[in-house]
Amino acid sequence: MNRITTTLLAVAVCGFSAFSQNNGAITPDVLGKLKKMQGSAAADKALANALTATDINVLTRNAANPVAQNKFFSNYVKSEGITDQKSSGRCWLFTGLNVMRAKMIAKYGLGEFKFSQSYSFFYDQLEKSNLFLQGIIDNAKKPMDDKLVEWLFKNPLSDGGQFTGIADIISKYGVVPSDIMPETFASNNTSRMNMLISYKLRQFGLELREKAAKGAKKDEIQKRKVEMLGTVYHMLSLFLGTPPEKFTWTMTDKSGKPISTKEYTPKGFYEEYVANDLNNNYVMLMNDPTRPYNKVYEIDFDRHSYDGKNWTYLNLPMDSIKAIAIRSIKDSTMMYMSCDVGKFLDKNTGVLDSANYDYSSIMGTDFNMTKKERIVSFASMSSHAMTLMAVDLGKDGKPVKWEVENSWGSDYGYRGHLIMSDSWFDGYLFRLVAEKKYISQPTLDLLKQKATLLPPWDPMFAPEE
Repeated sequence: MNRITTTLLAVAVCGFSAFSQNNGAITPDVLGKLKKMQGSAAADKALANALTATDINVLTRNAANPVAQNKFFSNYVKSEGITDQKSSGRCWLFTGLNVMRAKMIAKYGLGEFKFSQSYSFFYDQLEKSNLFLQGIIDNAKKPMDDKLVEWLFKNPLSDGGQFTGIADIISKYGVVPSDIMPETFASNNTSRMNMLISYKLRQFGLELREKAAKGAKKDEIQKRKVEMLGTVYHMLSLFLGTPPEKFTWTMTDKSGKPISTKEYTPKGFYEEYVANDLNNNYVMLMNDPTRPYNKVYEIDFDRHSYDGKNWTYLNLPMDSIKAIAIRSIKDSTMMYMSCDVGKFLDKNTGVLDSANYDYSSIMGTDFNMTKKERIVSFASMSSHAMTLMAVDLGKDGKPVKWEVENSWGSDYGYRGHLIMSDSWFDGYLFRLVAEKKYISQPTLDLLKQKATLLPPWDPMFAPEE
């Protein structure tokens, strides 16, 4: 190629590159047009002055929202006491245990009673550690940049979870009352513990991969994994205490009068006072408009123990989910639910309603994506689990608002509860776990179909915290 041709080609390439960059860049001309698009300088100045010193939620708050003013509910399940997960991501665990304790309180006429979250959390963290280590062993032949191997090392351990954790952990290890294994600083503030154990798990993971690469026998690798789990068990015992194998507990009524005193094992306590098949008696329902309804989906590797069950759910329209929830509440049965709790939450009143804040009026633009659009653009996903316990039905029998028992302490929201308008419920509820007896047979029959397997890194399935 001669010098002239080379020069012309270089100019053409450089010119094309400059044109491409300028065509999509903010040039002085484009910036000038943006400035001309702005509205009244006086009006914007007043708003800007207000926003520099005030939270936009204060300026846009709808103080006259009728949902916040009417606390009446036509149907509700009684509860005793509010729990507090504090600085931890254990909402899934608190919610599952709250569903179980409500039944126990009602059945035995107890006063305020709580199951130990620390006990179940200990075994949750131990089982998740084993799930990670065994996952590393099972995929040891894959390269480090394999999508699943990468996901494992990015997510060796967390304190978040879903209802699968309730079923996996409690069915296997039972439960104990809260005073038998109380909360600790680390259970209430999990970040340091999670950081240290996650670091150790990653270190162990690399060691296991190295052993496998050098041709170590399966038994040798499994023996080393058990030794690693011994280290994790020791760390958990230091942070959370050692789980009891047996304990003595006195049941008391609402007045504090003793009813009985017995010795139990954690599994025996579960079988006597809970006695519910958590793996087979419940169905996880989901409203995900990005996928076809009336289909079953399974999330790979989304379980809390290696020998547990992957999270499997039935995708249903909101009207179907709400009908099931209403039947359950009318029968005095709370439910595990999860939603995108941070959207349009008024912390002062505890109300979740898209009418709480009028951002459009101040910003001069709309914020009206559909639920499907919010999901696919990562603007919304399930973030927090709570206990659904009340619904207010209008004269036409349709829901007006809903109430949940939260796990952020009694001072948060409305006496530890949150109230959701029905329109907010439609837009931001994602998951509901209901007993099979509240689900119609045609809907249950949908569970017979083969589930579509989804990857664990799907954005819709981040752990609830």
